[in-house]
Amino acid sequence: MSDALTAPSATFVIFGAFGDLARRLLIPALVNLARAGLLNEDMALVGVSHHDSDDEQLRQALDEFVKDDANWPWLRSRIRYLKGDFADSTMYQALGRQLTGNAIFYLATAPAFFGTVVNQLGDEGLLNETDGFRRVVIEKPFGTDLASAQALNRQILSRASESQIYRIDHFLGKETVQNIMVTRFGNTMMEAVWNNRYVDHVQITAAEAVTVGTRGRFYDATGALRDMVPNHLFQLLALIAMEPPISFDADAIRTEKEKVIAAIRPIDPTEAIRGRYCSGAIAGKAVSAYLDEPDVDPASRTETFAALKLHVETWRWSGVPFYLRTGKALATRDTEIVVQFRDVPLALFQETVVDRLPPNRLVVQIQPDEGISLEFVVKRPGLVVNTAPVAMDFRYRDHFDVGHQTGYETLLYDVQSGDQTLFQRAAQIEGGWRAVQPLLDLWAQGTPEGYAAGSAGPESADALMHRAHRRWHHLG
Repeated sequence: MSDALTAPSATFVIFGAFGDLARRLLIPALVNLARAGLLNEDMALVGVSHHDSDDEQLRQALDEFVKDDANWPWLRSRIRYLKGDFADSTMYQALGRQLTGNAIFYLATAPAFFGTVVNQLGDEGLLNETDGFRRVVIEKPFGTDLASAQALNRQILSRASESQIYRIDHFLGKETVQNIMVTRFGNTMMEAVWNNRYVDHVQITAAEAVTVGTRGRFYDATGALRDMVPNHLFQLLALIAMEPPISFDADAIRTEKEKVIAAIRPIDPTEAIRGRYCSGAIAGKAVSAYLDEPDVDPASRTETFAALKLHVETWRWSGVPFYLRTGKALATRDTEIVVQFRDVPLALFQETVVDRLPPNRLVVQIQPDEGISLEFVVKRPGLVVNTAPVAMDFRYRDHFDVGHQTGYETLLYDVQSGDQTLFQRAAQIEGGWRAVQPLLDLWAQGTPEGYAAGSAGPESADALMHRAHRRWHHLG
């Protein structure tokens, strides 16, 4: 973002200003943008919540994660507080009196308030773009299934146009995720082999070492499939599988991503694994079973792990399986994409001691250590032909000063600048839910398979790969 222009002047309105999202992520990201000189001098921030509070008390609540930053006083002085109920029209009238020109409404609230807030903004005319832009940022989860996502889209789009809606997925703010398109389309050698002739399969993993902790009530109503697959993992899938867009224009890119999601073949239930962590140990620390966590129903059917095998039915990817897995209380935190290429013919090596060459792999590491690794084969030193796998590693931190980023910096800057490239349209949201809805219906019954906390997941997930003589890339 160092070559980016200063964002336009705007009033940034955060609904749920006292929440963790605002305090831990949004405010630190805005401070980082201020440090980079990307926030307009006329920017203002209004925090909205039901708390009995005032301007200074809100500022003090936001101090925790940014108080030592030299740029925080600049932003701090621009913060105002507005108390009110999200369903109370008088609060929106008061808000309207504070707004002139451009405004961004960030819904850092519980999902139950998304429709309510947008309805009220529409009713009070705060989404009318008569004297400047008006934009609405909506956090995930965007619906809990296909029907609820469709209903929410209808409700929101009855008050605002698609060009005003920014459905945010913080995964897409990470440098390595954004770099996927550049790596693919900016390097001839990559795009030439990016198809079913050369690629054997693709793995997409989002593993977490943390348990559900204090979020038992939310998680028990959600589960791993809802929480991660139709949004985060499908976003990564779309970037890997999309066709080259005609330009880097937001509509061109989003159209190609939507085509990928629409091309997902119905998922075979026998190739979808769900698990739930039992007691175990993570990094030497004892962990309780999911059913023993606070606010979790002892009769819960909720999964904390999901693994899927799916196919994208396009000419480029026909016959290439995509394996997705995500889970909590696993051995380590690890979000990555592995593109594994086909085995080479062994005819050339039939007179040597080589009986099988390890496959070439491209590993895109998204977190915790952002980078890209290319694995290939070389000859070991010696008098006979013997091979060894090696890797060329690129790490962002080794080449660039990335500083401490929350992952929201690019996304918040793009909202202010009006760039919707990294945000989802209604069709892509609904396409993701449509692909997983049969599994959601099926998994409403039965019991997830147990796996030990601190492991790589249930045994059935390994069996899913072994049936095709494949194996998961090692976590971490």
